[in-house]
Amino acid sequence: MQAPTNRSDSYPFPPLVDEPSNIPLPELCERIDARITAFLAQKPGSERLKRVQEQTKVALGVIDSALDRYGLNALSLSYNGGKDCLVLLILYLCAIHRRQALSTLQPPNDANPTLLQTVYIQSSDPFREVEDFVASSCKTYHLSLVRYSSPMKAAFTEYLDQHTNIRAIFVGTRRTDPHGALLTHFDPTDHGWPSFMRIHPVIDWHYVQIWTFIRHLNIPYCPLYDQGYTSLGGTTDTHRNPALRRESRSESGRSMIEFRPAYELVDDDEERLGREHNHNQGSGNLDDAIADDSEIEK
Repeated sequence: MQAPTNRSDSYPFPPLVDEPSNIPLPELCERIDARITAFLAQKPGSERLKRVQEQTKVALGVIDSALDRYGLNALSLSYNGGKDCLVLLILYLCAIHRRQALSTLQPPNDANPTLLQTVYIQSSDPFREVEDFVASSCKTYHLSLVRYSSPMKAAFTEYLDQHTNIRAIFVGTRRTDPHGALLTHFDPTDHGWPSFMRIHPVIDWHYVQIWTFIRHLNIPYCPLYDQGYTSLGGTTDTHRNPALRRESRSESGRSMIEFRPAYELVDDDEERLGREHNHNQGSGNLDDAIADDSEIEK
């Protein structure tokens, strides 16, 4: 289904950052906070924008609670360059500025600048566009990215063994994702997984709200989304979404197949039509992998 056109929903702001950017982290957090503060102060031009403003406030509250409960040094972000964790990252940086939390990190020095802890479970067959976007966004948003290509459970076990300070990890799961229906904002791991708290600030966001936030705030995103991909995994289990397929004709009259951009999709149920389920692929969802282990135990 194609999204209705509404100019007030898209790009009222200049680009949030240039990719890659060399803006210092404190200045970047301040810029993001100013952008989100301005967005929340706007009179919404549509019901969609109103709902996104409401969801933004809730998510910021969840992140603030996590910062209060764990502190910045004990928090990490599961990041793979996808749209959901990108929104989560932007909200995280905003909340960090509002709490002035950067001052609580270990004192940086010239050889070890202040970076935010993140973990990336890489697909065994990653898209080059995803890898490039992850690399550029890590530089732009000052992420200390630890990368693994092993299956999800083994990767997180190794990550926590190597980073014993981490007690909780932000995850970009949403309610409409597989196995997302029963999740809350804070869910501990179980079923033999290493012990940490999964934090889901965007759990109740809908697909269209994710894209409204990205486009309204003018946040750079992975270019695959403009090619008809709506949910990103690896090259062998991810295809363009057939719901975005359209036929057109060239100037010579030849029939052509094109795909509309991801933000034109509306229905949550159609988001993953281009995906094949394989939770051992690195770009799969952490919560899906834990739920799959639960089903195996049964």
